[in-house]
Amino acid sequence: MQTNFTPEQLTDAGTKRANEILRNCVHCGFCTATCPTYQVLGDELDSPRGRIYMIKDMLENERVPDKQTVLHVDRCLSCLACMTTCPSGVHYMHLVDHARAYIEDNYKRPMGDRALRWILAKILPYPTRFRLALLGAKIAKPFKRLVPDARLRAMLEMAPKHIPPVSRNDDPQSFAAEGTPKMRVALMTGCAQKALNTDINDATIRLLRRFGCEVVVAKGAGCCGALTHHMGKAGESHATAGKNIAAWTAEADDKGLDAIVINTSGCGTTVKDYGHMFAQTDQAEAAANVAGMAMDVSEILSKLELPEGAAKGLRVAYHSACSLQHGQKIKHAPKDLLKRVGFEVVEPADSHLCCGSAGTYNLMQPELSGELKKRKVETLEARKPDVIAAGNIGCMMQIGGGTDVPIVHTVELLDWATGGPKPRALTEGEA
Repeated sequence: MQTNFTPEQLTDAGTKRANEILRNCVHCGFCTATCPTYQVLGDELDSPRGRIYMIKDMLENERVPDKQTVLHVDRCLSCLACMTTCPSGVHYMHLVDHARAYIEDNYKRPMGDRALRWILAKILPYPTRFRLALLGAKIAKPFKRLVPDARLRAMLEMAPKHIPPVSRNDDPQSFAAEGTPKMRVALMTGCAQKALNTDINDATIRLLRRFGCEVVVAKGAGCCGALTHHMGKAGESHATAGKNIAAWTAEADDKGLDAIVINTSGCGTTVKDYGHMFAQTDQAEAAANVAGMAMDVSEILSKLELPEGAAKGLRVAYHSACSLQHGQKIKHAPKDLLKRVGFEVVEPADSHLCCGSAGTYNLMQPELSGELKKRKVETLEARKPDVIAAGNIGCMMQIGGGTDVPIVHTVELLDWATGGPKPRALTEGEA
């Protein structure tokens, strides 16, 4: 694609990167075939190619974003399926992230939108605040029909039946390896996950320790910054991400780290991109080092060589989170691990398509998100599974809200198969 940025415009690092990405696009349209919003809406402007044209025009002309551009950029899930499909290597993620930051800085949203986005940014990345908000939503949930705004209704619907007590395993500390130590790793405990489902980190710690890892929860680490980053709030996202970089760097400098383990794939995609996010800052080197150590939990478990297990007689439908399969290009490791320990693993049709969770997307775009959830649940249930497994808490909450089939994190099944407790979701229906 031909671009016409001026030399002055290209002195800005974000614009320079956007220019590089735009020039790789050859207008082929392969991306439209795998774009979930294009599949639902059939509008070229709701495809990556359409959004690329609008973003190019907006950035080149340095214009105030118009309502149409904002509408279609907002509708993007950042599922990154287009990056998997693109034959030209267009790095759409960096382009749309830059566009969102530009919109945040140059477009005045309606008061209701501004208030909603402010609330999400001030609550979701903070576990204590989020836990209190969930308690409030649980109380108000029976009255959701009286709420006129679909986005507010979606927030009430998000409240789970059971809000787990705080897990002290998420506090800064070190867990010794069982048996012969093989490596020392930091576990990213996350933010929203600590309020929604404490079983995931607990299972991860047990599993890693069982196979020779000393597991460290670093003091000062918290939210990865993804939620605010994808809302275009660069200042807020960099502030929280910067704390992680400092915390993990201090831990690595003190006693050393072999890896930073992440069990929420949306967070993993962001942490692995810290090198780009902080390239123009004084944390550039440390950020690149942290990004280089970041690993999804399935990657580290593949290195630890879990033992083969006997058949468990359980049919697992594996949902591949977009941030894992498209963002991190990890497609086989989780399935291979589940098969190795004895589970039957099946996948739904159109497994490359998003479930509609996408961070805060299901709260800000509830209608589109609901349609994508419906489609995903139908394809998963068609495989007649005993349980659904996923590697991202957002996907678990989204899919779990549309099916009676139990849904668990992949590590919960792996932990159970190798000596840990049976996942709570599988015991709730038992007498």
